[in-house]
Amino acid sequence: MTTEIATLGGGCFWCLEAAFVQLAGVESVVSGYAGGGMPNPDYRSVCGGDTDHAEVVEVRFNPEVIDYGSLLKAFFAIHDPTTPNRQGNDVGSQYRSVIFTHDEQQEKVARELIAELAAAKIWPAPIVTAVSPAPTFWPAEDYHQNYYANNPQQGYCQAVVAPKAAKLRKVFAGRLKTGFQ
Repeated sequence: MTTEIATLGGGCFWCLEAAFVQLAGVESVVSGYAGGGMPNPDYRSVCGGDTDHAEVVEVRFNPEVIDYGSLLKAFFAIHDPTTPNRQGNDVGSQYRSVIFTHDEQQEKVARELIAELAAAKIWPAPIVTAVSPAPTFWPAEDYHQNYYANNPQQGYCQAVVAPKAAKLRKVFAGRLKTGFQ
């Protein structure tokens, strides 16, 4: 089996992880940090704005089950790609919309999809999602991994994470793993 990697940032990594883990073909989702200059960043430094890292997820997927373009369509379905450095009440450059590509084909697919979505005028404002080569990925602290699954009753999870996971289930109903349908 071939496994590929997608590295995506679109707000809080808890939201992205809870959504992507539901998709058939997704082998694993790891919350972490990418795009800044500080080696081995930690949550406090990233949230403090001291590192220029974004909260991201590293998605390992089987392209024979779900292709990269479909992952990106899910990404755009669950976050607002028109708000720079913000997703809802989460504000700061760590919450920016970004696609870190792992090869030229991923870059091509990302740029073509953004152009297609922009032409369709799905959102009332321009798409600000950055596309750039994947830098070093730093896994977040253990307590951030599987956060929603481990803390479904937590207030932020109820108010923010759960609706995004539910939206993905609705939009991608035919692409879900067994148990998420």
